[in-house]
Amino acid sequence: MLGLAAGPGLAGPLRLVVLGDSLSAGYGLAANEAFPARLEARLKTQGYDIAVINAGVSGDTASAGLARLDWVVTDDMEAAIVELGANDALRGIDPAVTEKALDAIVARLTARGIAVMLAGMKAPPNMGEDYVKRFDAIYPTIARRHDVALYGFFLDGVAARPDLNQADGMHPTAEGVEVMVETMLPAVKSFLAGLQR
Repeated sequence: MLGLAAGPGLAGPLRLVVLGDSLSAGYGLAANEAFPARLEARLKTQGYDIAVINAGVSGDTASAGLARLDWVVTDDMEAAIVELGANDALRGIDPAVTEKALDAIVARLTARGIAVMLAGMKAPPNMGEDYVKRFDAIYPTIARRHDVALYGFFLDGVAARPDLNQADGMHPTAEGVEVMVETMLPAVKSFLAGLQR
């Protein structure tokens, strides 16, 4: 196990939850093809003793994620990847509303001693320049405010690539998920290396 030696009372795999929407839930994919399952499998091949829990719900906005936070992220979780906001942007929700919800999620998790990596999202350009500027600034702002890890863009390497997305053009295929995992892996490993067990 790399950098994750269990301390007293913390035997067993590190528990990492992915709180998100359809992009992490695995919309249109088999359960074992969803991002959390593929991330867990990839980390295990590199020697990590880890369980990655899928707490993604298709259609969730940041506010919906906040509403279910306390019952889906249980006290036995040690770390969380927060992947929310894509549906907010698609629906044109005021970025101030999205920021408030994401800020509350990160604040609650860190107050509970759960380490957080915030997975950023980008607004589609058709929302207009002002909206895009306000929305895209949410993630780095919250990461700085709470001093948590930030992964700039969850769909890095996959967005706007028809060969890696399903017919709707928004949800990654199984191959797309593999690209996401490989692209994000260095950041996740760095995040995990900073955890104290």
